[in-house]
Amino acid sequence: MTHDDTTADTVSGPGGTPPGPSPARPGSADEVPRAEAAPSGVTAPVPGDDSPLPTGEAPDPAAATLPPELAEAARALFGDRLDLAAAYAEVLATDGVVRGLIGPREAPRIWDRHLLNCAAVAERIPPDASVLDVGSGAGLPGLVLAIARPDLTVTLVEPLARRTSFLVEVVEELGLAKTVRVFRGRAEEAATGSTGVGPFSADVVTARAVAPLDRLAAWCLPLTVRGGRLVAMKGVSAAEEIAEHAEAVAKLGGGEPSVQLCGVGVIEPPATVVEIVRERVVNQPRVKSAAKRSRGGRRRGR
Repeated sequence: MTHDDTTADTVSGPGGTPPGPSPARPGSADEVPRAEAAPSGVTAPVPGDDSPLPTGEAPDPAAATLPPELAEAARALFGDRLDLAAAYAEVLATDGVVRGLIGPREAPRIWDRHLLNCAAVAERIPPDASVLDVGSGAGLPGLVLAIARPDLTVTLVEPLARRTSFLVEVVEELGLAKTVRVFRGRAEEAATGSTGVGPFSADVVTARAVAPLDRLAAWCLPLTVRGGRLVAMKGVSAAEEIAEHAEAVAKLGGGEPSVQLCGVGVIEPPATVVEIVRERVVNQPRVKSAAKRSRGGRRRGR
């Protein structure tokens, strides 16, 4: 895939999606914290450090090869779309590393720490659901879910233009444009919408070790339909996070958070997620933005 940062501001989503809002800059208040900025104690796998390969080094496509010992689990999770998952793994291990979306040391661990771990979460998502993946980064878990579950309609929410450029290219290259869209903007912007676009919501909102549970709920529950759920990939500290932030979650309209293990008997260790059902709609301040936004997710009221 080719990449040109000079055109990042005009990146379009699949199927002629209009441009999204202006990208946040790394380290700015507009940027949604990513997995690598997770709080101490959160040990869910992270994509990397956003640092490209040193000059002169080239990524090794062989790093994306499915290890034989993981083949059975991969077939169980991806079924007849395993070849598509393998194509995505190669993109992550090559272009994803070059563009700093996956850390170089993560390339050999793409299958066990990233693809299989994310695909296992699909068991927590009902059939034919709409999904919004917040802070999607390189497409984890959103693109993996779209590959494993062709019945899902997935929107990847990501504020940085260079990442959305990558996501749009991958969606098109893998032939996923009919079921996957890319929204360039913050979660708050997707939830509040703008003139002629949005607001958006989905049956399930996913996130991967993006932030502490209280902040994550504040971003994601407004994107969740009433009765829908937030499915947040977490680590061994999930229960402690629930104990610390359950009261804040309740004030945001969420039900009692629960810890679920995904892929038991298929992957080791299983993926850990925190689930929160949106029981009540709580009004939140509208986020003002003059920039255009791309379409994504499911519009409320439909």
